[in-house]
Amino acid sequence: MVVAVAVFGALIGLYISVWATQLPGAVTAPTSGSGSTKSANLTLETVAAVGPVYSPEHPDWVSYLVQSHGHWVHSTIFTLPAHSLVHVTIYQYDGDSGLRNPFLAEVEGTVGGVMTVDGKTMRAINPDDASHTFVVPQLGVFVPLVGVSSTAKNPCSYAPCGLSFDHHTITFTFRTGKKGRYRWQCFVPCAAGTLFDFGGPMQTLGYMDGFLDVV
Repeated sequence: MVVAVAVFGALIGLYISVWATQLPGAVTAPTSGSGSTKSANLTLETVAAVGPVYSPEHPDWVSYLVQSHGHWVHSTIFTLPAHSLVHVTIYQYDGDSGLRNPFLAEVEGTVGGVMTVDGKTMRAINPDDASHTFVVPQLGVFVPLVGVSSTAKNPCSYAPCGLSFDHHTITFTFRTGKKGRYRWQCFVPCAAGTLFDFGGPMQTLGYMDGFLDVV
């Protein structure tokens, strides 16, 4: 019994050490202005499959990516300035999965309580049309992302996905709070093949959840 407990403890320690050393690196969003006029620009894309280039171990996992210096980076940890406006652009390439909680179909916590989808201002979407969400609970930010139609003629198979593929362009602005680390994540059950579709990429940093490091 003592040996089994010791082995179990060692396995837990190994898991934690591997998890801690394999965190994706933080990506700093470009900023402009200063003081009360300081702002940042965060550009993301959501893809149905991250692909072997970014994740040889999980090429079929759904994922977010972030743009840094003109390149797409496989990370979900973003560094943002405190008490500043963050202008977010998301290129959404994945199909719809639908929401189990219709409340999340409403836009909350953004400037004006709105987002734009392909240039159209919206306050909510049909819950069945949701592909992903960008949610920062501590900041009260809830943004649903519209899925690409199942009849799309040019879907993107693997990341990175260029603008020539079928997609929706979603923009919104929110304000960061005080300095600290804020968890963000997707609440759409989009991890097919896992328990209740909420396993795998849904609970792994670097895929469908991450942190906002506000500095």
